[in-house]
Amino acid sequence: MKPFKLIVISLAFASALAAQTITVAAAANMKYAVTDIAKAFTKDTGIDVKIITGASGKLTQQIMSGAPYDAFLSADVEYPAKLAQSGYTTTPSQVYAYGTLILWSDTGVDLSKGVAIVADPSVKKIAVANPKTAPYGIEAMNAMKYYQVADKTAGKIITAESISQVGAYVTTKAVDVGFMAKSIVLSPEMKNVGKWVEVDGKAYNPIDQAMVGLKNGSPENQIAAKKFLRFMGSAKSQSILRASGYNIPTTKSMSKEK
Repeated sequence: MKPFKLIVISLAFASALAAQTITVAAAANMKYAVTDIAKAFTKDTGIDVKIITGASGKLTQQIMSGAPYDAFLSADVEYPAKLAQSGYTTTPSQVYAYGTLILWSDTGVDLSKGVAIVADPSVKKIAVANPKTAPYGIEAMNAMKYYQVADKTAGKIITAESISQVGAYVTTKAVDVGFMAKSIVLSPEMKNVGKWVEVDGKAYNPIDQAMVGLKNGSPENQIAAKKFLRFMGSAKSQSILRASGYNIPTTKSMSKEK
């Protein structure tokens, strides 16, 4: 083969690599953290990352319907396990973070009483992510049961599609309080909005957030997605996750080759 043709082929190959983009489906609570992680990943690898966020259950439904996502960062372990059992994954399910549930208000509600305040007559509307599709919604309901206020709040619950919509309800004062992921209220966009308190971890089940690679994309993207998932265990990613309010697994367990 002539040298000129080799140069053209090499340039075309390099251009294709530079233009590679993977699509990562991420639970809504990861909206800000995964954006920062993706930027760091792109800087290190040259691989671009498109992020789609939503309720974990809805994203799972989309994946099983053929959505061309290359990796999935869920808000729980059940949905990734479901995908693995159904043959949609290229990697074992692996926990990448532990989420924290908080109660958030921008209407001046006295949050010093903690979750018990939701039963107070002054609280008329409570936003909760849909428990059918959002793990944080499930644990919000569990927290209210733990504090024995669930019966007193049944008529106050406003069901949101995801944590992101809970945030919209709170910031527009459409509700008095909302159960939210700590990672959202620590983000630069939200850190000065209203007030919040952590929900005692004893009041709800641990929010183990797991990730998997997916078969829906091209073979090349499957390889790149595995690189991204390994990057989730890097020091850079772990620093971002910690700053976003997550607890994380040990570096050793996160960085194992899958």
